[in-house]
Order: sequence, then C-alpha cells, then structure tokens
Amino acid sequence: MLRDLWNTIFVDTFKKVELEKEQSNKFDKNVLLIFIVSSLSLVFIQYFGDLSFVKSLDIIWLNDSINSIQNLFPNNRLFELIYWVSIIFICYFILPTILIKTVLKQNLTDYGLSLKGVFNSYKIYLIFFLFMFPLVIGVSFSESFQNKYPFYKPYDQTLYPNFIIWQCFYFLQFFALEFFFRGFMVHGLKKQFGYYSIFIMMIPYCMIHFQKPMPETIGAIIAGIVLGSLSLKSKSIWLGIAIHYSVAITMDIAALWQKGFF
Repeated sequence: MLRDLWNTIFVDTFKKVELEKEQSNKFDKNVLLIFIVSSLSLVFIQYFGDLSFVKSLDIIWLNDSINSIQNLFPNNRLFELIYWVSIIFICYFILPTILIKTVLKQNLTDYGLSLKGVFNSYKIYLIFFLFMFPLVIGVSFSESFQNKYPFYKPYDQTLYPNFIIWQCFYFLQFFALEFFFRGFMVHGLKKQFGYYSIFIMMIPYCMIHFQKPMPETIGAIIAGIVLGSLSLKSKSIWLGIAIHYSVAITMDIAALWQKGFF
C-alpha cells in the first residue's frame, strides 16, 4: 500500500511533469517575474506583517488608522492576528494574482485553483490525515507545543465568538499560503523546471517556519514536497488546503485540550 502511494504521489507525478516540461534554454521573462514577485511578497510579509515595524515608520495617518481599527476589536491579540492574516492574504494571493491576470495574462485555474479532479483524491487526504493525527496528539504533550498553540488563546474559558472568528481567518491564511507556494510558485515554474519546481518552493517554505519548534520546521520540508507533489498531480491546491488546515485545527484543538478547554 505504501509503495503504491509512493508511486502515485511521487514517481508518476515526476514522470508526467517532466514530459510536460519545456526543453528550452531561452530567457523566460515570466519565470523571472515570478521569482521577483515571490521574493518581494516574502519581504513585505516579514516587515509589514510586524505591527511594531509599521508603527515605527511613524506615519501619522497610518498609525491613526491602525489605532482606530484596533479599537473595534475585543482584544489586541485578535486584532494582531487578523492584521497578520490580512497582510499574508495581500502578499500571498493578491500580489501574485495581479501579476497573473495583468502581466502574464493567464487564468488562476492554471495556478492550482481548479476544482476538477480534486474529489477523486479524497483517499490520499484521509491517509495523510490519519497519519498526522496521532503525531499531533503525541507532540501536544510537549511544553514548546503548548506555548506556541493555539495562536489565538482565549482569554476566558469561552471559545465563541472570538476563537471561531479567528479560525475563519486562519483558514483564509492557509488558502493564501497554499496558493502562493503550491500554486503560484510550483505551477508558475513547472514548465521551466519540471518536478524540481517543488524543491525551489520548498526552500522558502521551510524558512518561514524558522520561528517554530524544530520538529515542525523539519516537518515543513517533508510537507512541502508532499503537498507540492499533490498539487502537481491533481493540478489543484485544494487538497493541500484541506490537509493543511485539518492538521492545523487539530493542533489547535489538541492544545486547547491540554489547557483544559475540553
């Protein structure tokens, strides 16, 4: 069974993508633009995703606007997380989409947003989720895990509505993240680099996990390869979104369980 899964996800996908790869040494401006926009998106998230950096710019009207919006939220942590997701959505989804639609003049379905054939891969989703579930439960007993998750920690013993609101934005974050790494980068580079576009994507994907516990960062390397392969195989990022968010919400629930919420 494992051998069949390996062949289905990796070997068959490698053969298929390599056959579709353009065998050309010509300069490709589209690839160059994808690299530039990808790099700028990561830079913008690193700096503008940090509220303290934005406020340190000392732009009066901007700080006033941020403070006005912040006052509408029940607590600072929820505001900070939703602000962070908003920056991620702009940088991981909006900026690549502008490039794809206005300069490259291509469809977003060419970058993994197609739903065609996704539901035929539900068995792969179940296998990966059932594999990850006991690992998440096991690691939830560690102190580093409990200190990190959930990102939004309820200030009282109630999860509604703030924690539910956060989970909606959390899902949006995974949508944008999967689109950027497994859609924009992988599908945008596959004609030039074939299956190795996954490994190009894997490097920055691993690096954005550097502030997390080391086992999770190492796991990001494996996840990057697996989710990238699934995206190339199905020509869609939706399976990756489902796997990624399912594991993430399981981690949050496990952390809350350890803190006595359930």
